[in-house]
Order: sequence, then structure tokens, then C-alpha cells
Amino acid sequence: MTASFDTLILPPRLFGSIYYYALLAARSAAAKVWIGMPFDKRQKTAHRYTIVDTRDTLSLTVPIIHPHGGKRPWSDIEISAHGEWWLQHLTALESAYGRTPYFEFYIDRFTPLYRNPQLDGCGALGELIMASNAILADILCIAPPQYVADADYTAVKTDSEIALSCRDVAYWQVRADRLGFRPGLSILDLIFNMGPESIFVLESMVSATPQP
Repeated sequence: MTASFDTLILPPRLFGSIYYYALLAARSAAAKVWIGMPFDKRQKTAHRYTIVDTRDTLSLTVPIIHPHGGKRPWSDIEISAHGEWWLQHLTALESAYGRTPYFEFYIDRFTPLYRNPQLDGCGALGELIMASNAILADILCIAPPQYVADADYTAVKTDSEIALSCRDVAYWQVRADRLGFRPGLSILDLIFNMGPESIFVLESMVSATPQP
């Protein structure tokens, strides 16, 4: 697949940064996620997202089973049950955001995603990413991204390029008075803190239509 000038190609990300979703909001009609992007163990941000807990930033990682031999797309990478990560993530989210205005309104929508992949049949990272994006798109009132199996590496936005395409806009964070405002966190931080106003924050982060 060759990206056209109007197409925005993004890498697969689980609960990606607010920069990631600012671009999706700005270019939802032309945004595509390369869900078939080849697996690269160095790309931790595909299955890791960052929040702020009671003390500082915290990275939450969904453990994966590294493939042996041959090239595999991120969409097919299996999720591990190591450490019962789903319980740890839910506990961390409640600790970090339990006192935010919108946590109780949204957490039940995400809870079904946090389950044992070996028991509940959601064992591929691609499935988890697409399911999470569907929920987030509904909350943000934007079109969910299209998913493509093939793309040109040179057309895919890197995390640095995604961040540089946006400007930081301070929004209310539950612990900003003590920890200071933290930019570039997971989209979960924004929606738990700002709820329905999240989309206006995202729109204000992209002052002009970004080019691929």
C-alpha cells in the first residue's frame, strides 16, 4: 500500500498518547493504523502506556509472547498471562484515577478488556488494540481508525513525529497541584480527568491539518 498525500498512517498503539489521538481526531476520515506492521521488540510503546499515579508517572505494559522465527505482524502477537497483568493494571488505574471526575463513568467500559487472554479468547494484541480504539472513538465521538495490513515504512509516523505534530495543551489533572502538569500521557489520563471535554483538548492540540 502506498500512502496518498492525504492519508495519515499511524503505528499500532494500545491506549496511545494524547498526541496519537489528537491526530486521529484531526484526521479521522483519512487516518489508518498499520495493524500489520512487522513486530519489533524495541517498539515497547505498541503495548505500553503511561499514566500518573499517586507518586509519579507509571508505565503499564501488557506482556507479550515473543515470536520465534519469521516475521510476524503486531496484530498476531500473542498476549501473555504473565503476572496476571490485567489485575495489576486495573488496580493501578483505580489508584491513579479513582478520584477523578469521570473514572466511575468510563472504567466499566474498559474492564472487559482486562482479562486473562488464555481463558477468555482475546489472545492477540491486535484484537486488544482494535477493541480499545472502538471504545475510545465512541467516548471521544470520533470515527475509529481504519486498519490496514500493508503500508510503506517511510509513510508511518514515528512516536516523535506524532508528538511534534501537536502542541501541548494543559488540561486539568487530578494531581497537578502536587506533581505538576504532565504532558503526553495515555489518552486514558485525559478522558478520566476531562470526560466529554476531552475532544476539545485534542482538537486544540492540532492547530493546523498535519501532513503525513
